[in-house]
Amino acid sequence: MSKSKINKLARTGLVGVITKRLSTVGKASDAPAKPLLEYYPNKLAAELHPKAQHVVIKEIRAFSPDMKSIVFAPDAEAGTEKLAWFSAGQYLSICVDIDGKIYKRPYSIASSPADTLNGTYMLTIKRVGGGIVSEYILDNWKEGMKVTVSAPLGDFTYERLRDAETVIGIAGGSGITPFRSLAKAIYEGDEPCSLVLLYGSRTYEDAVFSDEIAEWAKVNDKIRLVNVLSNEEKKGCESGFITADLIKKYAPKGDFSIFMCGPQAMYNFADKEIEKLGIRRKFVRHELFGEYFHPEKNADYSGNPEETYKVTVTIAGKTTVIDCKADTSLLRAMEAAGLNPPSDCRSGRCGWCHSKLLSGEVYIPESVDGRRMADKLYGYIHPCCTFPLSDVSIDVPPMPKD
Repeated sequence: MSKSKINKLARTGLVGVITKRLSTVGKASDAPAKPLLEYYPNKLAAELHPKAQHVVIKEIRAFSPDMKSIVFAPDAEAGTEKLAWFSAGQYLSICVDIDGKIYKRPYSIASSPADTLNGTYMLTIKRVGGGIVSEYILDNWKEGMKVTVSAPLGDFTYERLRDAETVIGIAGGSGITPFRSLAKAIYEGDEPCSLVLLYGSRTYEDAVFSDEIAEWAKVNDKIRLVNVLSNEEKKGCESGFITADLIKKYAPKGDFSIFMCGPQAMYNFADKEIEKLGIRRKFVRHELFGEYFHPEKNADYSGNPEETYKVTVTIAGKTTVIDCKADTSLLRAMEAAGLNPPSDCRSGRCGWCHSKLLSGEVYIPESVDGRRMADKLYGYIHPCCTFPLSDVSIDVPPMPKD
């Protein structure tokens, strides 16, 4: 076929497409367009990813004065008709007003995704020494109180294209919460993976949710619970700590993923043990909470934790100078000063607190530095895991409105 004939056919085909499109447009209604949220894709997106969810405390289940489960239901009066769906392992960022200062904290969802269809989320909150928000919640929250929470967030979730079919879960303390969600989702048939849960506790009494997870495991052979007790010997439980040998004892042959959630001390120990296994990096995942990081415990930290520095903060054009101790993150210092900075994950990962470092020297622990290469190149930081080494100046985006 000659080049001129090909060009002619191409022109003819293009004219035909244009003619057909103009004809279709001409047949369209001239009625005004509907509001954007009346279109199904937009409505679904708003339901799955709301800017905020308004909930009411439906029930409080106390394990002890220092650990409680909080069950939320949608607050229709405030505009939330139903709760957003989530994937097992995600968290909610809770907004708390304490003496006129706004604090946000992430808590893993302990309920299963299917519970959302029944109109409930459940968080399990443990008191943290010196934790302003956890202490306030445990001491002050009552049934019937109204609370604002975020949409479900985070990527501590099972993904079959990335993860192995079997997940070895390593949990410590309140780090059991995302694994309770995953175990219940497997039990209910909503997750395709298998879970071998190594749950580290001081004593069996400290191992909350063990009994119900064990009951699910009796019914569903894709769930296995192994309690690992450091301060007690008990029949049917392992003693000591979660080591490489213990992981190998319960891991399947072939590939497996390792998910970890717990205190930083557990990560420090478990990471060294996992290195001995020689598994690929993509199969190891952490749920991190950078705000509880102690920078002075890092070998590369060059600051003096006893020093206090001046931080010049500009938010939405307003500039304020505050004090920040060297061992306190910039985010926590801004919250304590009542500046209401944006935050969600508080672990250096989500980037919601993404800010410009205008001047000064800071320390960012490598283990929680989730910045992009461009951020590092152009001087952007995540205040949630950034600690001052001198007086600094930062430009911070304002907290988005609901």
